Amino acid sequence: MANEPAVALNLTGYTDLSPDKIATIVTYLEMREAPALPLIRHPEGWILQRIDQDRPRYRSLFRKVGEPWLWFSRAVMADEELAQILDDPKVEVYALQDGTTDVGLLELDFRAGDEVELAFLGLVPGFIGQGAGLFLMHEAIRRAFARPIRRFFVHTCTLDSPGALAFYIRAGFTPYRRAIEVADDPRLLGFLPREAAPHIPVLSPI
Repeated sequence: MANEPAVALNLTGYTDLSPDKIATIVTYLEMREAPALPLIRHPEGWILQRIDQDRPRYRSLFRKVGEPWLWFSRAVMADEELAQILDDPKVEVYALQDGTTDVGLLELDFRAGDEVELAFLGLVPGFIGQGAGLFLMHEAIRRAFARPIRRFFVHTCTLDSPGALAFYIRAGFTPYRRAIEVADDPRLLGFLPREAAPHIPVLSPI
């Protein structure tokens, strides 16, 4: 798959992709100053736990959160490459626990100095709409702007939850750029099960 010739992108119409490829529109957003955060209540017992050094727990939570939306970036990443990221003290990863199990993921990347990336924020199925996402976003903004930074940025795409982009905008992020990403379908490479993200059908019979 990786050795196939590149296909010229038609910027005024459709571009055919081979059945083993997926494509998504990526929207980049930024926040230049912290918005006023209202006080919010979250269910008693919810806590954030650092899980940077717990690789199995991180991979399991990333999979639970991202598999329904075909998140593949960390799923296809080798352990050594992932370790280089998570072992960096300027990367913070948190699991949101409801008192019983991990229900949310928050990952902040402070490696760029005066810029902070909201690398990942997501919830396991069944917890969207209960205030967990808002709680994680407030924590992300608070932690990012707890130090002097120039901007806080994130990107989302059409593989994510349909409400993700609007959620980021409501939180105070401003869209500033779009891109098209084309990648090998991770289900055909065995990194995700073929039944993952059924709203994005597998086209190749292989």
